[in-house]
Amino acid sequence: MTVKDITKILEDSAPLSYAEDFDNVGLLVGNASAEVSGVLVTLDTLENVVDEAIAKKCNLIVSFHPIIFGGLKKITGKNYVERVVIKAIKNDIAIYSNHTALDNARHGVNAKICEVLGLSNTKILIPQKNTIKKLTTYIPNDNLEEVKNALFTAGAGDIGNYSDCSFTVEGNGTYKGNADANPTKGSIGTTHTENEVMLTCVFGKNEESAVVNALLSSHPYEEVAYDIQTIENTNQYIGMGMVGEMDKELSETAFLDHLKLKMNAKLVRHSNFLNKPVKKVAVLGGSGSFAIGAAKAAGADVFVTADLKYHQFYEAENQIVLADIGHFETEQFTKNLLVDYLTKKIPNFAIHLSESITNPINYF
Repeated sequence: MTVKDITKILEDSAPLSYAEDFDNVGLLVGNASAEVSGVLVTLDTLENVVDEAIAKKCNLIVSFHPIIFGGLKKITGKNYVERVVIKAIKNDIAIYSNHTALDNARHGVNAKICEVLGLSNTKILIPQKNTIKKLTTYIPNDNLEEVKNALFTAGAGDIGNYSDCSFTVEGNGTYKGNADANPTKGSIGTTHTENEVMLTCVFGKNEESAVVNALLSSHPYEEVAYDIQTIENTNQYIGMGMVGEMDKELSETAFLDHLKLKMNAKLVRHSNFLNKPVKKVAVLGGSGSFAIGAAKAAGADVFVTADLKYHQFYEAENQIVLADIGHFETEQFTKNLLVDYLTKKIPNFAIHLSESITNPINYF
């Protein structure tokens, strides 16, 4: 398999189009056409991780966090980022990152936290906007089913738990071909009227290329009339954070004990207790201060995240308990998630879970 083959598998679950605009995701180092000898999955790509990849004969590192985040104007080895890039290039090792694409994925970082904590009835905390598009096109009656099925196969027509969703309206289409035209129906230079069906269906923005190709290849007309719009509806399965429920209520202290145990957290920084039971829990891996309002609006009793600053704890406003367990701690199981996914998709391929400890924070 090539690097591109494996990254395509990863992007089937976490499309890069769902990454945040500020992020730097995808293949960061290496040749997409290179044959892969083995894959090392890590949370961060540091020099010791590249050494581990060399020792395990892996020439592809799948790293949740991107080693290159801002622009590199020079690569002289003066800092750890440049040294990692140099060592990877010297040893023909590719580095791929999916970061916020996996944060926003339905079965991504936050779903894994929910699984570890034992939360059920989960849903996205902050559904992503501008990810759903609507196709409108016009098809001769006789070709409707063929085109519609091609679109569905390409990924159009999925709404929540339903597939093959569309809406049709019958009408009359007109056109007149010029001297260079090759009309499927009608004659050049003559206005032709055809019984057509207007078809509309939705699709995710990551599927646009496949959907348009399916439309153009299945439609009988030489020139296909269609338009695509981005709609305001939020995507209930794509977005930041999740909220779910504990199987049974716990006291606030009992929940924090449960949190420390399950997430291997050395400590929990938290806002004031509210002296009420914990049932609904919101989670967001990594830096999640921006989601405090959403967690409160969702009616969560506790919001588990990381990197909260002093004044952000005030934002609890006696409505929720904010629990900061650390950036690494919230995301540590992400590499297990990726290994499990890749192993399931390519079971006979060498997929390795990195043994390197990359948490830069120590506790005394």
